[in-house]
Amino acid sequence: MLKLFNTLGRKLEPFTLPHTGKVTMFTCGPSVYQKSHIGNFRTFLFEDILVRYLEYLGYTVQRGMNFTDVEDKAIAEAGGQRARLKQLTGKNIKTFIKEMGVLAIKIPDYLPRASESIEEAVELIEQLLKQNAAYWYRGSVYFDPLSFPGFGKLYGLDMSKWPKKKIRFHKDTYPGIQWNLGDFILWHGHKPGDSVYWDTRIGRGRPSWNIQDPSMIVRYFHETLSLYCGGIDNLYRHHDYTLAILESLRHSAKYRFRPMSRFWLHCRHLYVDGQKMSKSKGNIHYVENLQASGYTPAEIRFFLTYCHYRQTLNYSDSAMLLTAEKLRHFKRTIKVLEKKMHRHQRADSPAALAIKKRFGEHMDNDLDVKQAFDEIYDAVVHTDLSGTGPADAAAIIRALKQIDQVLQIIF
Repeated sequence: MLKLFNTLGRKLEPFTLPHTGKVTMFTCGPSVYQKSHIGNFRTFLFEDILVRYLEYLGYTVQRGMNFTDVEDKAIAEAGGQRARLKQLTGKNIKTFIKEMGVLAIKIPDYLPRASESIEEAVELIEQLLKQNAAYWYRGSVYFDPLSFPGFGKLYGLDMSKWPKKKIRFHKDTYPGIQWNLGDFILWHGHKPGDSVYWDTRIGRGRPSWNIQDPSMIVRYFHETLSLYCGGIDNLYRHHDYTLAILESLRHSAKYRFRPMSRFWLHCRHLYVDGQKMSKSKGNIHYVENLQASGYTPAEIRFFLTYCHYRQTLNYSDSAMLLTAEKLRHFKRTIKVLEKKMHRHQRADSPAALAIKKRFGEHMDNDLDVKQAFDEIYDAVVHTDLSGTGPADAAAIIRALKQIDQVLQIIF
């Protein structure tokens, strides 16, 4: 049975659906004020492995992933012009989707943009205002976390430290991994000089980042999600904000987000030579950089997934080369097996069944891709192939092709 580490509760739990039918899944997509780097893609690849393994197990998965294309950083990057903002974010979205294809990431069923979900954001804000979970202040709308019992439960926030004095946070995002103890903004009311805004039922302005994910989720899902995924940095503020907003809507007949999601999964960071990637350090790596260095898409995908998703992954030139060489050696061994199989199409053999069994045991243990691959590697590379007949070789290749529907690195 598949077991996943649920951030909500901090424990390993058997995977179960909140309701009968398909798996419903939403994942935090990129903020497209800039191009996505390999640290971003580490998270998206973990999510791709999750989707592919669920399908390998026989589930049908319905997935959404958002593009954050309207926020303070994007507006600043575009020079504050709505036309230039659309041009900037559109270019980065196009590049992102192209690189998803390069890395063999399945395109989600839904790819909503914040700029195309204004109506949904307004509707949610109206509902929250009606419930007194949100309020107007100087032309903008804020959410009061104290209106939601259990606020901060995903992170495990100590609410005894919440300030007695009313504090409001006005920006879309704040740097660092800390908590903003106070009310957070939902709607940026228009101010003189603002060039990015929409005219809506609640006035002129734009939705904040905090309301954008909920607004894009409700376009496609009205009930408790099976899975919600993102990077570990989203555990600070962002995901508890999203959870509080959607679970506050339980009073609405239209929405039934209680709980918002059955499982919450978070992927750890990727560092470069032990440091966080940043422009100031000049250590940001992109997919195209690694390709220019001679690495194949499969080797890049392998490096970024060859580690448990809840462990920090460290990139270095030597680590990348070592990991790529391991995959190359494995694929050379596969070529030997393919030459042996001729036209045989034997479905099963003890060796093939053992490979699939060991793969499944490690993947069922919270998607332990590294251990799963190492088991396959040992079973193939460290085995004397001289006595392997054509039928057995065909069965092993067939098993590996089934496994590679998940890994996407072998064939």
